[in-house]
Amino acid sequence: MTGSWDREVDVLVAGTGAAGMTAAITAADRGSSTLIVESTDRWGGTTMRSGGGLWMPNNPVMKRRGIADSREEALTYLESAIGPVDAIGPASSQARREAFVDTIPELVTRLEQLGVRWAVAKDYPDYYPDRPGGKIGRGIESKPFDAKKLGEWRETSRTVDSIPAPMQTDDVWLLMRAWSSFSGFARGARFVFRTIGGLLAGKKLYGFGGGLMLQLGHIAKQQGTEILLGSPLTELVKDDDGRVIGAVVAAPGGPLRIRARQGVILGAGGFAANTAWRQKYHGIPGYTSAAEGDLGTAIEAGVEAGAAVALMDDAWWGASVPIPGKQAQFVLNERSDPFSLVVDQSGARYLNESESYIDFGHHLLERNRVSPANPSWLVVEKRHRQRYMFGALLMGGKALVEQGVVVKAATLEELGEKMGVDRATFRATIERFNGLARGGVDLDFGRGDTAYDRYYSDPRVKPNPNLAALERGPFTAVQLVPGDLGTKGGLLTDEHARVLDADGEVISGLYAAGNTTASVMGRTYPGPGSTIGPAAVFGYRAAVHAAQSASAGAAAPAASGESSVEVPAA
Repeated sequence: MTGSWDREVDVLVAGTGAAGMTAAITAADRGSSTLIVESTDRWGGTTMRSGGGLWMPNNPVMKRRGIADSREEALTYLESAIGPVDAIGPASSQARREAFVDTIPELVTRLEQLGVRWAVAKDYPDYYPDRPGGKIGRGIESKPFDAKKLGEWRETSRTVDSIPAPMQTDDVWLLMRAWSSFSGFARGARFVFRTIGGLLAGKKLYGFGGGLMLQLGHIAKQQGTEILLGSPLTELVKDDDGRVIGAVVAAPGGPLRIRARQGVILGAGGFAANTAWRQKYHGIPGYTSAAEGDLGTAIEAGVEAGAAVALMDDAWWGASVPIPGKQAQFVLNERSDPFSLVVDQSGARYLNESESYIDFGHHLLERNRVSPANPSWLVVEKRHRQRYMFGALLMGGKALVEQGVVVKAATLEELGEKMGVDRATFRATIERFNGLARGGVDLDFGRGDTAYDRYYSDPRVKPNPNLAALERGPFTAVQLVPGDLGTKGGLLTDEHARVLDADGEVISGLYAAGNTTASVMGRTYPGPGSTIGPAAVFGYRAAVHAAQSASAGAAAPAASGESSVEVPAA
């Protein structure tokens, strides 16, 4: 029994991050009546608190800046970075990889036509730039956006989670060295002038994820799309033929049964904030940077409707500092800059500190299975503290020292004692590391060998900008835990973002994108924005396919030009 409905729309979208908002914009752009439901009391999702980058190979923005790329190079790189399809599984099928790459030009172009102002992160490399097809400059982001344009929508957004400044991706690596290089100081000055210019113009500018989501939210508002806040989707409704035709939403005034004539699109994030699920699938409570509403409710609703899941044991890992009473602080440049190294609880070094954050997280967890490494220790010396910003130490203050998350000492011997590591192992590790640093080549783990490693580095340090000996006290050690930017596993979907069941069959009327799904990127992270890029692409593809399917299998005309999304024959 489908029962009666409280509301009816063409497309119902759950979630207001990049996946959900792109899906809603696309549905409305194609003439579909659209409703968005959001589980928390603010819209913007985890994307709002992110760096806001989208990894988009072969996109028109990079090409306008003279950065060459091609479909063939992009697919070659995906193969080399993710691995062969047979080894990863259907989440990263060849069809999904090709759909991702092939949709990028039309998605980027259409969002630009609707008002998104794009910028290219021209200095940011792919995370494996030395592999076949690797590039520098595939990441794009929105230009800073004035939050005041959203009017009342601004008050219900997650701007409280975003940096209230016009910061962009390539600002970061230079600002981190603002006290140690002329280029860093110059970039800092440009950033200050950009900020002051916005204030003098009476604007409230946001960059990063805030800028992206505010631009997308502005488009959705102009389209007349409604968002129901505090309204998690709790159940999917099927008809007698097994097609999803609507959903039950736990709205503030009571449950709503909402019919969706063209389809339901789930883009409500993963389960990073669900401690029980984290223990079940990851074996840890989780130290996430995702939004508090990332509880897996949409995944659960999909599973109850018969959906298959994949990659549930994985996440968008990275090193984080556990801050008592607050969310863990993600660590990037701090572990990559010179005058630093990472050791496990025995005092042994076990990885390349400058590697991509997902590799760092995987290696930490793998090490912990053979030698206690959760938490590990990031050890830095005086010059690191003087030259480079350390976000967690700025935020945590005395509490980190009081809780033992941070220890300080005048000598490395004293520091090792406070860390509780084996004295002989730690001494041997330091001696080995310092010798390699003086020679400029990390023979053990290859730190500083790639353009990605050197993105966060100090060019004043030679011959290796990532590698310098730890010699000058005082010394500081900071605990690192396996943090994350969200979970990587979820509902299994096809190249059209249609949700699949355990037999690989399509659940008609049900779509999903973003961290609600098992990632097309498999178990790795090919480049900056490999979460948000596919989230937007498959949110777009879901909405296009839903609209086309509603036209009895014939492609509905796009609002601007033809679409590469094709509806398979029935």
